[in-house]
Amino acid sequence: MILTGKNVVITGASSGIGKALALQFAKAGCSLVLLSRRIEELEVVAQEVSKYHVIVKIYKCDVSNKEEVEKVFIQIKKFFHSIDILVLNAGVSFRTDVRKDESAKAIQTFAVNVLGMIFCANQVIPDFIQAKKGMIVGVSSLAESRGFPRSGFYCASKAAASTYLESLRIELQKYNIKVLTVKPGFVKTPMTDKNEFDMPFIIPVEKAVKIIIEGIKKEKKIIQFTFGAVLGIKIMKILPNWLFDILSQKQTKNPLKR
Repeated sequence: MILTGKNVVITGASSGIGKALALQFAKAGCSLVLLSRRIEELEVVAQEVSKYHVIVKIYKCDVSNKEEVEKVFIQIKKFFHSIDILVLNAGVSFRTDVRKDESAKAIQTFAVNVLGMIFCANQVIPDFIQAKKGMIVGVSSLAESRGFPRSGFYCASKAAASTYLESLRIELQKYNIKVLTVKPGFVKTPMTDKNEFDMPFIIPVEKAVKIIIEGIKKEKKIIQFTFGAVLGIKIMKILPNWLFDILSQKQTKNPLKR
């Protein structure tokens, strides 16, 4: 895929992977619409993007609020004649304590990481089907693979996101719509900066985004990285439950979380 001239919408674009993606898409000559709950941070991103002399528009949007998503996408469709690529990047993560009632964190995690993805995808799918073209890029995580300690909500939400994206990919193939799933290992972002545990194979966000952009250009169904993180998670997936339980009890660190 040639990115130059494409109209791209990115959720969760105020920092981390979303911000870095915005800069890379702008560098490639794309027009951008950036969404985030934090409008002040989005304004800063828009200023950085403007150095590439591309069209950029920002909207405050909480993707977990269905009505707000619908209203914002009405405005986006007025701004863009058509959307070529929708990047579903918005996400939250919380460490949890099983001894406490953490249901509020569960609600927020699934509302943003899963329902937010669905709400936004639903705004473009009918148009993509009619046009028989379009691309949806969903950012999941290698943490989808197992239930790591103190990260149950996050891991479960990413497993749900990956499964949803896989279903979309299969259903939308006949309409020539591409659905790509991004599964990062550890990436240095404001989200991971809060983590108190070791993060093996962590990479700078700029490197992560270059991998994602290359995967988008090649229209790869699954974009996962790094090699060490992918290999590690494959080993963990085939571990018998009794061994995974022992290792997890000894080490309450979450070995793979975006």
